[in-house]
Amino acid sequence: MLPIAEQIWDMKYRLHGPDGTPLDLTVEDTFSRVANALAAAESPDAQNHWAARFKAALTDHRFLPAGRILAGAGTGRDVTLFNCFVMGTIPDTMAGIFDNLKEAALTMQQGGGIGYDFSTLRPKGARVEGVGADASGPLSFMDVWDAMCRTIMSAGSRRGAMMAVMRCDHPDIEEFIDAKRAPGRLTMFNLSVLATDPFMAAVKADTDWPLVFNGRTYRTLKARALWDRIIAATYAYAEPGVIFIDRINARNNLHYCETIQATNPCGEQPLPPYGACLLGSINLASLVRSPFGDDARIDMDELDALVRDAVRAMDNVVDVSRFPLPEQEREAKGKRRIGLGVTGLADALILCRTRYGSEASLKLIDTWMKAISRSAYLASADLAREKGAFPLFDRDAYLKGETIAAMDEDVREAIATHGIRNALLTSIAPTGTISLFAGNVSSGIEPVFAFSYTRKVLMPDGSRREERVTDYAVDKFYEKFGDGAALPDYVVSAQELAPEDHLAVQAVCQKHIDSSISKTINVPEDISFDAFKDIYTDAYDKGLKGCTTYRPSDVRDSVLTVDAAPAVEVPAKAIPFEKDGVVYMSKPLERETVLPGYTYKLNWPESDHAMYITINDIIQDGRRRPFEIFINSKNMEHYAWTVALTRMVSAVFRRGGDVTFVVEELKAVFDPRGGSWMKGRYVPSLLAAIGEVIEQHMLDTGFITRDDDAPEHEAIRAVVGELTPPASGTSKAKGCSRCGERSLIRQEGCETCTSCGYSKCG
Repeated sequence: MLPIAEQIWDMKYRLHGPDGTPLDLTVEDTFSRVANALAAAESPDAQNHWAARFKAALTDHRFLPAGRILAGAGTGRDVTLFNCFVMGTIPDTMAGIFDNLKEAALTMQQGGGIGYDFSTLRPKGARVEGVGADASGPLSFMDVWDAMCRTIMSAGSRRGAMMAVMRCDHPDIEEFIDAKRAPGRLTMFNLSVLATDPFMAAVKADTDWPLVFNGRTYRTLKARALWDRIIAATYAYAEPGVIFIDRINARNNLHYCETIQATNPCGEQPLPPYGACLLGSINLASLVRSPFGDDARIDMDELDALVRDAVRAMDNVVDVSRFPLPEQEREAKGKRRIGLGVTGLADALILCRTRYGSEASLKLIDTWMKAISRSAYLASADLAREKGAFPLFDRDAYLKGETIAAMDEDVREAIATHGIRNALLTSIAPTGTISLFAGNVSSGIEPVFAFSYTRKVLMPDGSRREERVTDYAVDKFYEKFGDGAALPDYVVSAQELAPEDHLAVQAVCQKHIDSSISKTINVPEDISFDAFKDIYTDAYDKGLKGCTTYRPSDVRDSVLTVDAAPAVEVPAKAIPFEKDGVVYMSKPLERETVLPGYTYKLNWPESDHAMYITINDIIQDGRRRPFEIFINSKNMEHYAWTVALTRMVSAVFRRGGDVTFVVEELKAVFDPRGGSWMKGRYVPSLLAAIGEVIEQHMLDTGFITRDDDAPEHEAIRAVVGELTPPASGTSKAKGCSRCGERSLIRQEGCETCTSCGYSKCG
C-alpha cells in the first residue's frame, strides 16, 4: 500500500477504540467489517454468502463505497452512512427558518453534508407584515448557517460541507452571485445558481428578465447581463456553479411524485426535500486486462458481476444506516435511491492506450457507462423480484420517464415485469480521498491531474520527508517499460486538455447517469472571458445538468505544483531549541522595543461597555505580520477569559508561520446563549466578533489579501466595461487548511489535498 493510502486509511476509515487503539489491524479487517455490516440486511441463512461476495467486491479496491460507509459501517456508532442530504423546504417565517437550522445542525453532527434552496426566503427589504420591519434577506440567514457549520466542524474532525442554491429569478440573485467577494464570508458553502430553461432562452435572445418573489416583480434586467455576472464571478473565484434545474426535473425518474430544487454539496445528487444521497464507485482502472497491450480492455463480464454486487450492497445500506431525522429515513426508504458511479476512468483510458477526450475515448466511455447503467438497472429489477419494488413505484408513470424510455427494451421489460428496487441508481460523485486510498487512481471521471508530485510527510523527530507519489496508470507504465521510458501521447494530464475535451467526456457520461455528475473543468489562468463564457453555454447545449469550472487566480487556493524530483530527506523548517529543559519546535519571534499597531473599538450589543482590541505588528521579510494582541474593557465579567485569550493568541502569533487559522477558529465559536446582529450580519459570539477584528487587521496591514484590490472585483467590473481583466500572476493564495502545504487540487467541485489527504467534501 502506498504511504499516502495507508495514512488515509488510518486517519479516515480504520476503526479505532475510544483510547485510539486500532481495532482494524489491516485493510482486510476494514473490508470484512464493512461487508459483514452490509450483509446483515440479508436473511440469516444468506448473510455469510453475501458478506463473502461484498468483501470480494471491496478487495483490490474494485468497488469503493463512499467514505461514510467505509468509516461507519459495523462500528456501532450513532452516525449516518449517507454522505449528504438536501434538507426540507425553508418556510418564510422566523420560526420555520430556525427549525430548519436545528435540523441542519443535527444532520451535520452525524456526518452528513447538506444542501438548501434559499429561494423560498423573501428578498432583502421586503416588508415583514405584523412586526413593522423589513426583511434582512436570504444572505443574512446563510451567514447564520455558515456560523453553525463552522461550529459543528470545530467539535469534530470532519469539515462541514453545504450547498446553497438560489433561483435565477429571485430578487436577491445578484447579491447571491457576489456573496463570496467578501473575504471569509460563506466559506462553508458551495454556491450554485438554478438556471431555468426560460432563463437560458432569454439569455440567448438577450431579452428582459424579471426578478420575482411570490408573484410580485421587484425589478427587471437583461437576462444576458445577469448571465454575464454569474460567469464573471465564476471566472474570478470559481463560484457560483450553474445547475440547469428544469432539465434535472424533466429527466427525473420520479418526475411523477417529487420536484427537485436543490442538490447535495458537490452537485452530483439533485434531491427533493429531505432526500439523501448514498454513494459508491466502481474502480474502472482495477478492471483493465492486458494493460498497454494490443488487446487492453475492461473485462465486461467482471464489470457486470461487480456492478450487481455493488447495487445489492448499496441497497442494503438503506436498511442498516441510521438517519439524523425521521423525515430523511422516510424519504430514503420510500424511494431507495442510490448513486453508483465510477472512479479511475482516466487511468483506465491510459491502460487501454487511449487519449482522454479523443473520439476513441468517447466510444470506450460510452460502452463502459452504458454497461454499468444496464447492469445496475437489471440488478435492481432482480432485487425487486426478490425483495419488492421501492414503495412509491408506479409502473406506468415510471416507464414514461425520459431516462427509462431511452433504455434497451429488455431493461424496460424487466422493470415492467418485476418493478425496480431503487428509483435512481447512478451518479458520479467526488472520489478524491477514496481514489488516493485505492492507490492514487484518477478521481471520478476527471483526467489525471499530475503524473507525479511530491508530498511532505512530517516525521516523529520533527523533520519532513519528501516522497514521490505517481499516478496509478503512470506507475504501471513505468513498471512495464522502465523508469526512463518516455510517456506516449495518450498519457495526458488536465493541464494539456482543452475545455471541450472535459465537456465531451462529461456529456457522454451524462447520457447514462440518471442523477448528475460532480466534475470540475480546469481551465488555464490566461483563458479569455469570452472563451470561458462559452463553456457554460456549450454545457447547456450538450445536455449537461450542471457545470463547474476552476480557473487559477490570485484569490483562489493555488493548485499542486508538479515535481518530478526523487524523494529526499530534508530538514524541518522549524529548528528545535531547548529552554528550561523543554524542547520547542520553533523559536519565538523576537520583540522590538517599539512596535507599530492599531487599537479597535468593538461594541458588542450584549455588553454595556465597549472592548478595545490592540494588535501590534512586526516587520518580517518586508511584510507586516501580527505579533501580539491586548484586549481591554471596563466590563469585568470578561476579564479572566480576555486575559487568557490575549496570552494564548499572542503566543501563537510569536511562533510565526501561518497564523490565519486563529481567525477561523475564533469565528467558528458559537455562543449557546445566542449571538448578535452587527451591521446587518449575524455574528455567533463575542469571540467570533473578535476574530473578525483580527481578520480585518490582517487585511488592512496586507498580511492577507486585501479585498479592495482583489482580482475578482476587476474581473466582475470588466463584464460591464469598467476595467480590463487582470493579467496572469503568481498565486498568493493559501494552501491546505490542515497541513499548510500548497497541494490543493480542484476536482469534482471539491478541493482535495494530495499531501495529507484532506478533502473539503469529507
